[in-house]
Amino acid sequence: MRATPKAGRDAIEGIVTGDDGRQWLAVRLAAAPSEGAANDALVRLLAKALGVAKRDVALANGTASRLKRLRITGDPATLGSALDKIIRDRIIRGKA
Repeated sequence: MRATPKAGRDAIEGIVTGDDGRQWLAVRLAAAPSEGAANDALVRLLAKALGVAKRDVALANGTASRLKRLRITGDPATLGSALDKIIRDRIIRGKA
């Protein structure tokens, strides 16, 4: 996941491809990256988008980085369907 803090609004933008060919889910967050506010906003946004409780979404690594990995607890099929719905028609071409 690639987070952009202080973006003016919370939104899941879509998929971006980096120079190395890896793909990331691009997320914009209104919160500033201070005292964990942007990370908290990220957890809230993804929990809502995936239809799970906030306690089911945890930052696995990347607390101080734009590139983050999350651990999401739930039924894999349900989470996969929710993620497919989120990224459908939201492919961003270009660099992360």
